[in-house]
Amino acid sequence: MPSVLDFIVDILSQPAILVALIALIGLLVQKKSPTVVTTGTIKTMLGFLILSAGAGVVSKSLEPFGKIFQHAFGVQGVVPNNEAIISLALKDYGTTAALIMVFGMIINILIARFTNLKYIFLTGHHTFYMAAFLAILLTVGHVKGYLTVTIGSLILGLLMSIFPALAQPTMKKITGNNQVALGHFGTISYWAAGQVGRLFEGKSKSTEEIKFPKGLSFLRESTISISITMTLLYLIASLFAGIGYVDSKISSGQNFIVFSLIQGVTFAAGVFIILTGVRLILAEIVPAFKGISEKLIPNSKPALDCPIVFPYAQNAVLIGFFVSFITGVIGMIILFLTGGIVILPGVVAHFFLGAASAVFGNARGGIKGAIAGSALNGILITFLPLLFIPFLGDLGLATTTFSDTDFLAVGIVLGYIVKFGGIVGAILFIVIIGILAILLKRKTKNEVSE
Repeated sequence: MPSVLDFIVDILSQPAILVALIALIGLLVQKKSPTVVTTGTIKTMLGFLILSAGAGVVSKSLEPFGKIFQHAFGVQGVVPNNEAIISLALKDYGTTAALIMVFGMIINILIARFTNLKYIFLTGHHTFYMAAFLAILLTVGHVKGYLTVTIGSLILGLLMSIFPALAQPTMKKITGNNQVALGHFGTISYWAAGQVGRLFEGKSKSTEEIKFPKGLSFLRESTISISITMTLLYLIASLFAGIGYVDSKISSGQNFIVFSLIQGVTFAAGVFIILTGVRLILAEIVPAFKGISEKLIPNSKPALDCPIVFPYAQNAVLIGFFVSFITGVIGMIILFLTGGIVILPGVVAHFFLGAASAVFGNARGGIKGAIAGSALNGILITFLPLLFIPFLGDLGLATTTFSDTDFLAVGIVLGYIVKFGGIVGAILFIVIIGILAILLKRKTKNEVSE
């Protein structure tokens, strides 16, 4: 018999339902007509389901590419992937993770209500991943029982408030307004990309101003350029892996050229679906959120998943994925030559984090900022896992790990503190991020108001 906790977690871990509920509350608070309430709620949910479907198409089209790539270059190692490591962790940490998630979200709302960190983190699946992540780290660090849930919830709530605040100054520059925030635990990559982009401020034009020769003007259409790029990547990887391998193990006998074309265009279709979902979400959630912002949590902002920035710089999305992935490949070669653990390029992470990093870098420093920002992301998600894996306990023996920079950076710092300080160390970490929240509140308030 499913428990009430299971029911609550099922709702909160589904971004579509969570954000639809927020839209429903916002519209009801504004006393909108039943027609507007129903339409706004369903369209918000539909937008997230469309976005999720697009992300699923992208991930599915990248899966065979990862296999072909590994076979082509004969490299075995650790593949960073949030979903894979979470699936392994839920058996032992599922209940603790669920409790941390529920109470962490409550703390996030309380912080938004009573402080100037007015960000409501609405990316439900990432909230759940971070809750499971904290459950693992604290348990491995010998923090037991109710203290795991208490400390984990406090940390989660603070992180859900701090990271959107860190990204907001550049988010305002990307979107042209201060209505939407970023709620995704790859924020350290995005913030770092923005800071690197500042080095090129005024020295490089935007990625969206790239002028193609007349004969190549069709490449201005992002879906076309993405289709061609991904098809070429598939063809090159297939040639290195061997046509026989692709035909027999990957494409189920389909000619490798046809297979590459289908996968390349499928990837572009997934990106197109994501962009469609994002536009629908923004059209509905921003007006609906005004009710919550005005009545329940004044001046609050919805913090949404990283594809929310993709429509603002579609050329940067392609540049970011390509540069981040190539950087990851170079990093893998360096690790292979030096011995020890080899971190393989997690294609999904390089796409979503690399693309968003390029959008942030582009907002500050144009094309050069986009390239530098996404390259920095590639470096971070290739080398940070090496420092983090020892803190996963028995899960560290698996051939996968967390892929996004916030998990890795928090894991390294919290892992060391808890390892040597236990419960006292965990409490010290809460104090540290609490102080960081206060400092960040002052700094970002000034930057966002500029």
